[in-house]
Formats: sequence, C-alpha cells, structure tokens
Amino acid sequence: MVDATSYPGIGHRTLLERHRELEGLDSALSDLGDATGGIAGGRQGGLLAFTGPAGLGKTTLLAEARLRAVAGGCTVLSAQGGENERGVAFRVVRRLLQPVLAAMDEQERRELLGSWYDIVAAALGIEAEDAAHVPDPTGVRDGLDWVLTRLAVRRAPLVLLLDDLHWADEESLSWLASFAPRADDLPLLIVVAYRPGELPPTAAAFRSLAERHGHRPYSLAPLTADAVARILRDQLGEQTEDAFCDECWAVTGGSPFETVELAVRLGERGVKGTGSDVTLLSELAPAVKGPGLAERLSRLGAPTIRFAWAAAVLGTSIPQELAAAVAGIGSEQAKEATEKLRDARILAEAQGRGARLEFAHPLIATAVYRAIPPGPRAGLHSAAAEAIRTAGLGAVTAARHLLEVPCEGSAETVACLREAARAYLRAGAPEAARRVLTRALREPPAPQDRAALLYELAGSTFLIEPAATVGYLRAALAEPVVPDDLRASLVYRLTQALAHTDRVAEAASVAEQEARLASHPRTRLRMLADHFQWSSCRTDEPDPSGRSRRLARLAGGLTGRGPEERYILGLRAWDALLRGEPRQTVLTHAEEALRGGLSWTDENRGFEVPVSVALTFMYCDQPRRAEELFTRGIAECEAKGWRGSHLALGQTLFGYIRYHRGGLAEAEELVREGLRIADRVDEAVPAQWFAVGILIQILLARGRTAEARRLADAHGYGTAVPNAVIYPDPRTVYAELLLAEGRHGEAAHLLLAVGEWLESRAWHNPAWCPWRLDLAQALAPTAPERAARLAREAVERARDFGAPSAVGQALRTQAETSAGAAALEAYAEAVAQLERSPASYELARALIGQGAALFRNGQPHEAADRLYRGLEGAVHCGADGLVARARKELATAGLRPLPLRYAHTDTLTAQERRAAEMTAQSQPMAVVAEELRLTEQGVRQLLSSAYRKIGTDATGLAGALESFPRPRLSGARE
Repeated sequence: MVDATSYPGIGHRTLLERHRELEGLDSALSDLGDATGGIAGGRQGGLLAFTGPAGLGKTTLLAEARLRAVAGGCTVLSAQGGENERGVAFRVVRRLLQPVLAAMDEQERRELLGSWYDIVAAALGIEAEDAAHVPDPTGVRDGLDWVLTRLAVRRAPLVLLLDDLHWADEESLSWLASFAPRADDLPLLIVVAYRPGELPPTAAAFRSLAERHGHRPYSLAPLTADAVARILRDQLGEQTEDAFCDECWAVTGGSPFETVELAVRLGERGVKGTGSDVTLLSELAPAVKGPGLAERLSRLGAPTIRFAWAAAVLGTSIPQELAAAVAGIGSEQAKEATEKLRDARILAEAQGRGARLEFAHPLIATAVYRAIPPGPRAGLHSAAAEAIRTAGLGAVTAARHLLEVPCEGSAETVACLREAARAYLRAGAPEAARRVLTRALREPPAPQDRAALLYELAGSTFLIEPAATVGYLRAALAEPVVPDDLRASLVYRLTQALAHTDRVAEAASVAEQEARLASHPRTRLRMLADHFQWSSCRTDEPDPSGRSRRLARLAGGLTGRGPEERYILGLRAWDALLRGEPRQTVLTHAEEALRGGLSWTDENRGFEVPVSVALTFMYCDQPRRAEELFTRGIAECEAKGWRGSHLALGQTLFGYIRYHRGGLAEAEELVREGLRIADRVDEAVPAQWFAVGILIQILLARGRTAEARRLADAHGYGTAVPNAVIYPDPRTVYAELLLAEGRHGEAAHLLLAVGEWLESRAWHNPAWCPWRLDLAQALAPTAPERAARLAREAVERARDFGAPSAVGQALRTQAETSAGAAALEAYAEAVAQLERSPASYELARALIGQGAALFRNGQPHEAADRLYRGLEGAVHCGADGLVARARKELATAGLRPLPLRYAHTDTLTAQERRAAEMTAQSQPMAVVAEELRLTEQGVRQLLSSAYRKIGTDATGLAGALESFPRPRLSGARE
C-alpha cells in the first residue's frame, strides 16, 4: 500500500505506509481544538509518540506533524536530542523554549516567567538577577511546568515536537515525564520520537509515560518491498525492474533513510534499475552508512574532512565560523567545505536556526563522529572548548568538550569546569554538576584548591547521594590547606549529610569536636549550635538533661547579636517547650531568637531551628503568630526555588497548625499537599514521616479510621522507628490509631515504651506528646485507677506549662477517667480552659463529653446546651466522627439537633470565589494562577481562606458555591 500524502524531501517524495501514524496525528491535532476555527474539536491535548530503530522515518513524521499543525493554526515549538550533547543539562528544554523567549523583549520575558524568573533562568539559558542562589531540582521542574502552561494558554493551541529523545539529556527527560500528563488538560499536544532500544536506564519514567497511552506509541515498521519500489521508481523512472527493486529492498532492510539515500546515489549514476545494475548495489549500498559513508567523505579533501569532523564534534545547530575555528581552516575553505558537504547530502541548513548547519540525518552525524580517530577527536574537543570560550558561549558549552579531553593539570580547565558546575547547580541539575566536578578533580586542581573543589562536589551530591557527600567532605577536611571559614561550612554540611543518612549521633559528635577545636568565638558558637541541634534530634541521646543544662547556661549569657546567638536562643526555646517549662519562658526565648531574624534558606545553617521556633508559638496557643512565620518562611523557600523537602515540611507543618486550631478540612488539604511533594522528592524521607503522622491524626479526628489505617500500612508507618526525633511522635500516633481500632492492649504496650523514653529525656510537656492521656484511655477499661492517676499527672504537667489548650485537653481526659461530681468538675474546667484557647476541635470534644456527662447526672437542660454547641463546633471543624457521636448523645437524651448557624459564600472575596469556582471545575492549578495573576502558592492561600470561610474542603466546594450552608464557629477563640 502506498499513501499518496506528500511531504518535503528530495524532488517529489511520498510518505509511504504510514496511514495509521498519520491518522493518529490528525486525530490528536483535531482533539486539540482551536478557538479561531482553524481546527475543530475540543481543547484537549496529550502525548503522541513515534518509536522505532534508526532510519525508519521518525524525523520525517515530525516534519509532517509541523506542516499539519501550522496549517491548522497551531503554534509549534521543536527540539531534538543530540548524541554527543546528552551530558548538557536542560539542553533539549533550552532548544525548545529559547526561540520563543528570544523573540520577546526583556519586559515580556519577565511578565511570562513572573516570580519563577530567577528559579528557571539558568535552566533556560537566560540571565538571572540573583545568580548566586541555587534552586532545588523540584523547584526548577515546577517552574518549567509554569512556563509551558502559560505558553499553552497564551499561544493555544500549542504543539511541541521533540525528536531523538533517546539522546535527550537526563534533566529534560525527567521534566518531560513529570509534565506531560498535564497536557491532557491543556490546549497542548506533545509529539515525541525516539528509539526505544536506546533510551538510557534513567529514562524509565519517560518510557512508562509514553507506553501507557493506549494505542500509543506508534511503533514504526520497515517499508515493504512495494514501498521501496515506489521510492526507486520515483527517482529512477517507471522502467525500474521488479527484481532490481527487490534486491534494493533486501540490502536496505526496508529502511526509508537507506532506501532514499540509495535511490539518490543510483540517480546520480544514471542507473536505470535493470537486472544488470544489481552489481552496483554492493558498491553503493554501503556508502549510505557507517564505513562506506566515511570512505565517501574521505574523497572530499583534507579541509572538508576536518570541517565535517569539527561539525560532528560540535553537535547540532552548528555555526559555520565556529566549525571553521575548531577545524583550523579559513573562512573561504569553510565555505567551500560546506558546499561540498551539502552536495554530498552530509550537511544541510538547520531549520529555523539562522545561518547554522546540521547533519542531513542523525545517522550521518553518528557515522562521521565515530570515524574520527581517537587522537584527532580529543584534539578537536580541546579546540572546541577553546573556541567556545573565546566566542563567549559559556562554560557549560565548553565543559561538555573538556569531558572528552585527557587530563593535563590545566588550571584553566579546572576553572571552566567549576564555573560550569555552578551554572548547573543554579539550573537545578546537581547530577550534571557532579559530572564536571568529578572530572575537575581528576585534572587535578592545585593543592590549595582541592578542599574547596571537594566542598563543591559534596554540594552537588547532597540531594542525590548524601552518602557520597559524607566521603567528599571528610576528604576535604583531611586536606592540609583548609581556610577557617571553609572549614566551618564543611563541618556544617557534613553534619547535615550525616543526619540525612540517619547518622544523627555522628553528626552531633562531629559538631562537638569542631566546637572544641574552633579558635574564633563565633565559629565555636556555630558549632555548639549544631551540636545542640543534632543532639536533641537523637532518639538515643545519652545525657539529654546534661545537654539541656549546658544549653540553658550558654543561652543565658546571649543577647541575639548574631545568627549564631539567635540559633542557640531558638534551640533553648524549643528545649524549654519539650521539657514543659512555663509557657512564658518558652515565648521569651522564641522572641529573642526572632528579634534579628531567622532565615529558612540560609544554606549554611538549615531551617530546622527556624521551623522549631515557629512551632513553639503553636504549642503556646499563639497559632496566628506561628502561621505568620510559616507563611513568611514558605514564601522564602518558594522564592529561591526550594520546592523539595523544605516546602514539603513547611506545607505539612502549616497544616499541623491548622489541625491544632481545629480546621481539620483545611489541615488535611495542606498536609496532603505536603505529602505529595515529599513523595516525589528523593531526599524528603523525614518530611514523609512528618506528613504521614500528622495526616493520620487528622483522619482520626475526622472519624476516618479505616482510611488512616490504609495510609499507615501504605507507608509502613508503625513498623519502624527512625533514629531521629519526629513529631508528632510516630509511636504515639500509631498508638492513637490502635486505640481508634479498639486495640487497647497493643496501644498501652507501645505507649508505656514511649513514656519511658520521654521521661528519661525529661520531656514532660503533654502539649508536645500527650502519651499519658493516650495511655489513660488505653488503660481505662481494665485499670481505671491507674488511668485516673495518669490523667491527673498529665493535668499537673499541663498546668506547669500553662497553655490553656494543653490544660483543657488533659482535664477532658481526667473527666473521662472519673465519675460523678469529679467528672463534671473536670469537664467544666476543661471547657473553660479550651474556650480561652484556639483549639476548637478539642473544645467540641470537651463540650460533647460534658453534655453526655450532664445528662447522665440528671441535668438535661445544661446537657442540651453543651451538646448543641459541641455539635456545631464539630460540624465546623469537619470532624464527622465527632458529629456522629454528638447526634447519638442527643438522640439518647431524647433531643433533636437544632438548626445550625451558617456561613454563606457571600463572605468570599471576588478572588477567593473565582479561585474556588475554577478549582471546582478541575482547572489545573497553573491555569488558575495564570488567570488570577498569582503564584500557585498564592492560589493555595486563597483557597485555604475560602475553605476556612465556607467550612469545607475541595470535595465539598461545588455544593458550597451553590449556597450549601455551613456552620459558623462558636466558642473557641481565634
């Protein structure tokens, strides 16, 4: 079968035996839709893949896709991988987006990229304002998502053509694999072509994505004998004999590329295609590939050969003058060589790239490059690096070639590779930075530069292989020449890497040792702060009370004059909280720590202490202050492109604050987002522990015990305990799940171990870990006197701390383990305390418990008031299990629930309403942000505000927007 669809090529050529592929392409373009009427249909996009071995016509299909997309009114962007350029991070992304960015002026670019400008600038190859900050890879991927989403919305319908993706760089493939699913909801079609057998192992996510698209990908088959005969007769004439065509089909294997090239060679010889011409095939067929092509090239003269070699070394989109410089020939010789190579169908004009050249086919480029002898090839790469630096094309471009050059101890090479590594880190490509720094270390650098280079190498591996980071840092510290300021940074990064590899004890020991060795007072303070921090994170700390005393003495003489002092004051605040010292003591130290500011993104200090200081306000019943600090800290992380574990933990703990306030629906939304971020970031395991534990607590509070169990089992929560301190304490949270499941004995066993551990550390504050309260509930059915004693002890501890929420929660448990007048008295004080706190969920629990107790003690009128108030509070919090309990108690008392006071959607601002409406319509977050001219985090904050006002979460949003009534909060103080 011959498809008569025409496409550009040599003379007049037809695209043969590609009915299925072209129909798929037309269908995908039709699905895209076009508001101007260019292409009919909806506005849905997606992914279309063409696969197969080399030479089967994938590039030709993409050329046809371009023609059809442009004819249909689509905006088309394209890029292709390069065999010798796979090590250049984000090369394919740059080739895709740089043309459209170059067509904009500076103001347009900044308007398009918005707050993502500095985060994605290096990845896109444009100049950033803050060239020093290093975003994490997750932040860069999110920023690229934003850019493509905005382009898709603004230039709709948009088609991306990506060829030779088996040669794409790892960073571009990783981004594409994560972004492509979004195309289903955008006016965007992504068309890719690749050789499946040559995809690298790191492309597993991309391969999985392409292969799960139903009938896609389209795997191209070799041409049949009929199609090969058609190509030959189009070139040689209809007199070409069948036997000759069959022989050509046999020698080309049905490869469209080889068939066309062979037909051209036969036409140049004036062959008629008769039986007597078959003998020519043994001469001409090998000349279209491999050694035959190299032999054909050798007949074009030495300057032309060297120019072709230089072009092969440079890769794709080759400036003629640069190739001439690399080849070491003059401009006239370069022009002559270019013409010869064009006539020989080896080089061609690069499409859409100005006065640039490219190889006529990737197979030709591969054959030419592999034909260069090893010695000349290394020399050409060296010349390319020099020419690129001379032309001002950047260290990254030059570094690719330096990787192919033998080590010579060149200071210039080391400097160039280090500069390229810094650029890669700014682009969010740590693996690429590691590659060039490893090569720089082998060069080798000068002795006085080795420690700094090893530090940079450690920085490149920190997010991808912390264990390797430890080795590099220890090697750096062992160098004979280590400046003091560098040593402090090395030690801090070493303690971080040790902690991130679950070696917290070793991290604390390293910091303590360095504090003893430090000669400068500020350096010593910094090391002590690190020592105290990591020591407090150890679950097996040998002398926690001694460490607390030393920390208290040190903090007592500090005023917060520098970041070192502020960090120690922040650690003192957190330690005082854990030990259950008076709330005012905790708040005083926390405010002292904040007086000069605590940055969440100081790369040499970490964000553990600023986060802990912010949380002290939550435990001290000042959640608004905690939320203010978290909002500022999260914004700081996002501004720097830190959207990995930092953002995951920030989102999670922000949700934890909402949980403490009783906003369970919004808390769940925030923590799920934190867990989603943590799940997609390799180094975010601690953030996963935080998120899973907090989400289990929220689900239990909402009465969804079975869902909490599924979450725990899916993450192995409860089966292992990390070596670092996590909050809420994982064993306590798991015990709460066991209690909800009625497994009191197992819960009690676990909580006894938790209590023994906490008491050994003198961590007495029930606001931080209510193990006594949980154990009292576990023991109440079988050992009521012991349960009552535990509850009383918890009340005493809570009073020592002084936060009304902690006192109220402890009193409620005391009431539940008491009877008669004692229970009523405890309930009354619990409600009074909780009404002074922001803990609306705990207030609802206490009111419902008090109402039930009042009814049992013959006070129905008072019981009704408490139960109604508790029901209203439970509904507002989204605590469905508590709502059910309140209704059951009301029914037992013979009472019917009264109408609740409702908050209507007229309380929403215009922006909140629009954000909520678009979310209810399942619009992508980036599209909502585009319309409202906000960042995605800004949209999430709007939605959080809307959910809080309506009293629901995203799942109940559609109904709420139709004036579905939700209750107002009553009782608890904001």
